[in-house]
Amino acid sequence: MVPKHPAPPSASLGIQLDSLMEAAGDVVFRLNGKGEILHASRRTIDLISPGVTLSGLMLSDLAPLADRPAIAAVVKQALGSIRPARLNARINAHAATHLFELQISAYATATDEAELLAIGRNISTQQATEERLRHLATHDALTGLPNRSLLSDRLRMAIAQARRTGKGFSVLVLDLDGFKKVNDALGHPVGDALLRVASERLREMLRDVDTLARVGGDEFVAVLPSTLTEADIQIVARRMISAIQLPFDIQGNALYVSTSIGAAIYPDHGDSEVKLLAHADTAMYRAKETGKARCVIYNHQTFTLPEHDVSMEAAMFEAVRNGEFLLHYQPIVDAETRQIMGFEALMRWMHPTLGLISPLQFIPMAENNGLINLLGAWVLKAACVQIRRFEEAAGRRLYVAVNVSPRQFRNDQFLTIMDEAIALSGLHGSQLLLEITEGILMSDPEHAEALLTAIAARDVRIAIDDFGTGYSSLAYLKNFPINTLKIDRAFIKDLPLSIKDAAICNVVLSLASHLNLSTVAEGVENEDQLEFLATQGCALIQGFHTGRPLLPEAALALLKTDACSVAAVNE
Repeated sequence: MVPKHPAPPSASLGIQLDSLMEAAGDVVFRLNGKGEILHASRRTIDLISPGVTLSGLMLSDLAPLADRPAIAAVVKQALGSIRPARLNARINAHAATHLFELQISAYATATDEAELLAIGRNISTQQATEERLRHLATHDALTGLPNRSLLSDRLRMAIAQARRTGKGFSVLVLDLDGFKKVNDALGHPVGDALLRVASERLREMLRDVDTLARVGGDEFVAVLPSTLTEADIQIVARRMISAIQLPFDIQGNALYVSTSIGAAIYPDHGDSEVKLLAHADTAMYRAKETGKARCVIYNHQTFTLPEHDVSMEAAMFEAVRNGEFLLHYQPIVDAETRQIMGFEALMRWMHPTLGLISPLQFIPMAENNGLINLLGAWVLKAACVQIRRFEEAAGRRLYVAVNVSPRQFRNDQFLTIMDEAIALSGLHGSQLLLEITEGILMSDPEHAEALLTAIAARDVRIAIDDFGTGYSSLAYLKNFPINTLKIDRAFIKDLPLSIKDAAICNVVLSLASHLNLSTVAEGVENEDQLEFLATQGCALIQGFHTGRPLLPEAALALLKTDACSVAAVNE
């Protein structure tokens, strides 16, 4: 039984409709109650089957097989309702298949027969645009790989699947070794081309069920379902490492890079997305630190330092927002006169409930999660500004020493941040001493030489921290613009009784003297150590014996006392 629809004013309704249909949608059909085409607009015929009549065909016959049942159902629905029925359906045209938004309405003819008017709007372009936008929102524009957003979805799905089936999976974090040198030397277009080829190679090493995502720069993440044993992970990792080690022919350049990989397994190494990625990232950095071009799998027994506590990491981000980080200043004194010559700025974290947290705990954590760049920039600027206030109290020139972490040293914005700190404080470049480790220099000597040269051009001085405990390569003393050697406390603590430590200190001091380098002995805790070092020619002393790390107010008071003592001696 067809619902009653308004009767037409005359029997010519069909002719009138056929005329109006030419001005309606992209495709327009007049159908009988069975869904058979009675008439189609000329635009419809030109699009679907030029020169061929469509009358007598079922509307559903124009669609792919998968869409036909839906069209037939909507035709039936329209017949039984006074409201239009709608659906999106594909229709086969002579050149391609198009997606149409169809609206089908029933009406009664002059003879009270039921007919249908189907009007369709071509939404293929709109759908393609929407799909492109969805793809751009979930994929990396450069490589076409899933981005961090889609990776997060895939990881949540993998975790849900693993909980249902009881079968775990592994997460691999990859970082290209040597990519920065390529980018710096040949420019971003070459670097981008290398990343595209690298992503293709990595993708070819994985199965269809695996996910490979680019999460930024030259860092990738792979999710490998059902890959659980260390042997299986190492097999996949070796394939990926070998693929990346092959030469890259980019714009006529034969380029060579490698990749370091860190892996974590669900649920053994974490039961959440955050923990798995954090632990895999930590393992990746261990791979870089221990030779590069290798895969390290996270292990609770060997990765037990507190910095891997995710709850502590969350507290660290809160600490930044709450202003819980502060600076202490440890005096650096002249070995002969005991006068304060400068201070080393030391970052501290005062947690509201846990109290003072050791830098040994939070500095590596900040290095791993990237927060060190933000904290390091703050330390540099705050320390430079504070040393000017110290100078006002002392009535003379002082310098400040600031530690630079590996991640800060690799940060492209480091020079800009340093320039801002000097400009903000009004210090002369020579009043800033940047302390770096031997490992930073030797991990990427070309980058280190370029950056240190730029730093030295600003008259900023460079110190090697913990000298003698790292690579023990003396080549960088010749190649890099080094100003100061800091003798590590490991060689100081048993002085002057230890013959070996005394010999090592004498060699370092003699070397520094011949290379015209300044020296600072750190960890000096008693008068015997200080007198031995002063006798052997060590210029500056730092340690509990000459001054513990102090808050700015206490350091100011010490400076005023020091100024009075010097004045009394001069009188």
